[in-house]
Amino acid sequence: MIIPFRRRPKQDGRHTPDLWPVWLVAPGALLLVGLVAYGLYHGAELLLASESTGKGKKPVPVQDVIKTTVTVLTLIGAALAALYAYRKQLLDEGASHLADATQLTERYTKAAEQLGHDRAAVRLAGVYAMARLADDWPEQRQVCVDVLCAYLRMPYETDINEPGFRHGEREVRLTIIRIIRSHLQDPSDATSWCGRDLDLTGATFDGGDFSGSTFSGGQVSFSGATFSEGVFFSGATFCGGKVFFNRSTFSGGQVFFVGSTFSGSSVYFVGSMFSGSEVFFGGSTFSGGQVWFRDSVFSDGQVEFSRASFSGSRIDFGSATFSGGLGNFRGATFSGGQVSFSGAALVGGRLSFLDVTLSGGEVNLRGLRVGATANIDWGPLSPVSGTRP
Repeated sequence: MIIPFRRRPKQDGRHTPDLWPVWLVAPGALLLVGLVAYGLYHGAELLLASESTGKGKKPVPVQDVIKTTVTVLTLIGAALAALYAYRKQLLDEGASHLADATQLTERYTKAAEQLGHDRAAVRLAGVYAMARLADDWPEQRQVCVDVLCAYLRMPYETDINEPGFRHGEREVRLTIIRIIRSHLQDPSDATSWCGRDLDLTGATFDGGDFSGSTFSGGQVSFSGATFSEGVFFSGATFCGGKVFFNRSTFSGGQVFFVGSTFSGSSVYFVGSMFSGSEVFFGGSTFSGGQVWFRDSVFSDGQVEFSRASFSGSRIDFGSATFSGGLGNFRGATFSGGQVSFSGAALVGGRLSFLDVTLSGGEVNLRGLRVGATANIDWGPLSPVSGTRP
């Protein structure tokens, strides 16, 4: 049912101001002006007549009443003209906004088409076009970011001898990573992507640099991703939101979190596979939040926390399995928080706690199952509780 005297409800994507329909406003305005004119005429006549009578003068001529009425109506007309000009300005601004939105939409369509092109050079141009569009279009910035992340989630063949290999594809993907990194450096920047969702679930990384990035909100997911080459998160800051590496595969290369700061985020490596990689948290600061390695499998390589500082976070290796490689906490400082190996299995390989400083907090080794070929360098820790003996 259409209600004629109800204003149009505001719709998403509208740029024209929500104004009353002209067919309703025009008759109403004419009727209002007529009533005002009639009232003004009689009001002016009564007013002038009363003033004239009080002074003992002749009755006021009709011409004076009309003159006064016309003067007032002229002022009202000027006010209405100003109102009309304001309404016209609103319409012009709406048309301008609509034109801008149309242009932005066309840029989005073109950039998306370029990203799907067969030639790497055209895809590369599409990457830069989509990133620039994200900067220029705050209302749809997340959509543009989602498109670039979706590109990284697409199947990617790294072996030149396989049918799905595409020349130049690695450079396109590394460019996307560089662009993401550059937008995560300064949270106060007007075009920052800090706090945006980054869905990189299942992506393949054969390189990439997120060094110095700030993960201060939103949800960042690397779950199910494959890291086969060096990837850098060195100096990154995790101070809010959640970052997921769940069920990721680290099958070679190195992943660097060296010198990173964990002050409030929850970072998850739950169920991940470390079969030949080296993951470095050396020199990092853990002052809040949580880092989870539960149910992860370390069959080779190295997990490095040397010279790290633990003053408030919880690092959980519960139910993880170490069948080879090295878990190194040498030279770490524990002044708060907890590192827990409760329920973990050290089937093979080695854990090192040499030269650690334990002035607070806890390294929980209760329930850690140690195999015959495994080795633990206890350092100043107690083999029973993980506290100072």
